[in-house]
Amino acid sequence: MGRDEHEDPGLFRDLGRMAQVIERRQALRWLAAAGLVPLFGCGSDDASGGGSDGGTGNGDGSCSVSPEETAGPYPGDGSNGPNALSTSGVVRSDIRSSFGTLSGTAEGILTTVTLTLVNTNANCAALSNYAIYLWHCDQSGNYSLYAQADQNYLRGVQVTDAHGSVSFISIFPACYSGRWPHMHIEVYPSAALATGSGNKIKTTQLALPEDACQAVYATSGYSQSATNLSRVSLASDNVFSDGYSLELATATGNVTDGYTVTLTIGVAA
Repeated sequence: MGRDEHEDPGLFRDLGRMAQVIERRQALRWLAAAGLVPLFGCGSDDASGGGSDGGTGNGDGSCSVSPEETAGPYPGDGSNGPNALSTSGVVRSDIRSSFGTLSGTAEGILTTVTLTLVNTNANCAALSNYAIYLWHCDQSGNYSLYAQADQNYLRGVQVTDAHGSVSFISIFPACYSGRWPHMHIEVYPSAALATGSGNKIKTTQLALPEDACQAVYATSGYSQSATNLSRVSLASDNVFSDGYSLELATATGNVTDGYTVTLTIGVAA
């Protein structure tokens, strides 16, 4: 949310520290009730913090818990129908093709997604050996196991390394009607426990930056996404409208060579 240049900077440093121990939305609501900050959807990069760091950093060496979000209607984690997590082969880095008994490969602009998991209760220390489940829609805006029932592509699990990081090779997702382009993330304590939604410790979403979206959606195969993107914003999106600075990823690259999308996820471990 916007910060006036005349406001006390110490107050905002304190707010950053509070976010380590209080869920972000609860903190904002409490502060709004106290009259310290307004509670409304952010409508510009400055208002949101811009997401320029692609993560949870507050600029003072601290980090914040990533917002808890809905898994949506197509999680594929057993909570709403099919469970990709129980299928052999789900632990993989390249998620473009279906696995197990299914076959098929999702088309689209090559995208590498690098996620880093940090502990907000331990000075942002890297969390190794945790499992991260990533899934998103395809180039047409459909999710495997649901609208594409004969596919389970664009879903996969990776275990965080010593730096708390995982990388997935995927494609750039579509923008479907009513939602800002995004990816879904669930965090599990270990690969052994990443077998169903009952064991997850965090559900969040990753918002893709607008400049990368515009470039991708100008290419063949994404024409409907360009139209859908023009009708939605981060400020109007039903997930990101209450603040997206901790979920807005950075993206580098181009449509020819592909993109690298980066985000840091904070959990109170």
